[in-house]
Amino acid sequence: MALDPDTQQILATLEELGMPDIADLTPEGARQLQLTPPPAVPTPVGRVEDRVLPGPEEDVRVRIYRPDGATGTGVLVYFHGGGWVIGDLDSHDETCRRLCSGAGVPVIAVDYRRAPETTYPGAVEDCYAAVRWAAEHAGELGADPGRIAVGGDSAGGNLAAAVALMARDRGGPPLAFQLLIYPVTAADFDNASYRDNGEGYMLSRRGMQWFWDQYVPDADQRREPYAAPLAADDLSGLPPALVQTAEYDPLRDEGEAYAAALEAAGVDVSATRYDGLIHGFFGMQDAVAAARPALAEAVAALRKHLT
Repeated sequence: MALDPDTQQILATLEELGMPDIADLTPEGARQLQLTPPPAVPTPVGRVEDRVLPGPEEDVRVRIYRPDGATGTGVLVYFHGGGWVIGDLDSHDETCRRLCSGAGVPVIAVDYRRAPETTYPGAVEDCYAAVRWAAEHAGELGADPGRIAVGGDSAGGNLAAAVALMARDRGGPPLAFQLLIYPVTAADFDNASYRDNGEGYMLSRRGMQWFWDQYVPDADQRREPYAAPLAADDLSGLPPALVQTAEYDPLRDEGEAYAAALEAAGVDVSATRYDGLIHGFFGMQDAVAAARPALAEAVAALRKHLT
């Protein structure tokens, strides 16, 4: 399918602005980029609260979104994207608001430690600690501790998939669902989607190599399942999953390969490729009409598994 017209306009604007490849920036310089400004009026939810939770090495900041009225639902623990280097609670505030409001479930956004200051496995251990806290304290949110979901986009999808593996391997907490939005699942830069989409579609091949260099500088560790979930020998016993990918995304093939591997392992999985779209489309819904069905699909899946 041809590139979506709204997306074409975004890419043209970025080219006019001379947006650099992230691989040519320092981590601090990359963090100063703001590609998707927040909406003038955030999506309303019942309550938003910033808290600090105990982490494996230091405290972990989270932002808890609660819907109006709903009680007894499950909880979504959400990990933001940004190549494990950029992104934070504010960059994904609107995404979490829309998931909370649309699905009618509490959402806990996790401000995990970022690379290169903290390399693998720091981020995924922080995320696992947050999921354990959610299971232990769901009652405080009026939620069901037996229905905990994980989710995330890009690097956050990587962390969600890795946490699902950790929870299975470490005896809990049991998870009800995993929402994987164009997830990073492997450190393979030579597949077809990298060759076809590795330049000119916002996220570049060089950029992904740079992100991996920041987060997992040790090449041997990139073969560990908690860094690259597609490397796992056994994917059985994992929670149901929704995997969303984009046609013009370097990460397309590894996301779809992970969905296929989950299905082969007997996991209940749905996979949707959003044709005409690029990496990051989930956060572009105000500007890209073709991205809006992805939010509706994610919300429907959360309602199915958590309410």
